[in-house]
Amino acid sequence: MSLTVYEMMRRSCDPLLPPLNRKVRSRAMRVVKNSDRPLSILDVGGRKSPYTIGLPADITIIDLPRETDVQHNLNLGVNEQIADELKKRRSNICNVVIGDMTASDLPTASFDAVIAVEVLEHVLEDEKFVSEVARVLVPGGKFIMTTPNGDFVENRNPDHKRHYRKEQLVGLLSEYFGDVEVEYAIAGGYFRKIGLRSWSLSRPHHTALSIFGNIVNSLQSRRSGISERAIGTHHLIATARKDS
Repeated sequence: MSLTVYEMMRRSCDPLLPPLNRKVRSRAMRVVKNSDRPLSILDVGGRKSPYTIGLPADITIIDLPRETDVQHNLNLGVNEQIADELKKRRSNICNVVIGDMTASDLPTASFDAVIAVEVLEHVLEDEKFVSEVARVLVPGGKFIMTTPNGDFVENRNPDHKRHYRKEQLVGLLSEYFGDVEVEYAIAGGYFRKIGLRSWSLSRPHHTALSIFGNIVNSLQSRRSGISERAIGTHHLIATARKDS
């Protein structure tokens, strides 16, 4: 696979991005590397996703149509123009589907893996969403997802329907998957906060602070025991395997 200039630039920034990026990418790369054939991966809500950029697999992106004021204000959803731009910038995208994952017409057992990063908290019908993920996965396929840690992070986002506690997420995923692993991830604090600032050439000081924050937060988030720490971590990361 020949990477585009956009993909090469984005991949070169991987070590400087928020540590959640590395967490998800490493899990996705393990799935790809453990296969002896090219994989088909569904990236749900992945319009802005850095997690599958340059990944050596056939990527399909599904995202909601951009319709509401909240979507516009939070830069959510996708339209035909955005879909066309994605296909031009990225070499591994084979399809962009504008639709709702809770009621998709994607073929059954058509994907080897599904990735949904910070998506499920936006979905009203979460059980239907997870059941659809299981439906489109091949037997033995994997679902990699993250969501805010409801054991610690208060829900103040107008588009979040809920924040899951770890036990709640395990219970939901276990209804549709036989093998479920959920961990706490990403240390909170000052360095995580400044790391989430947007980058801008017109504001080099803020960009440098953001990069520094991400580097420090990556080191903080690798500490021993972080995956079991309910208080002080900001995300849940899950890997679920569909029964063969």
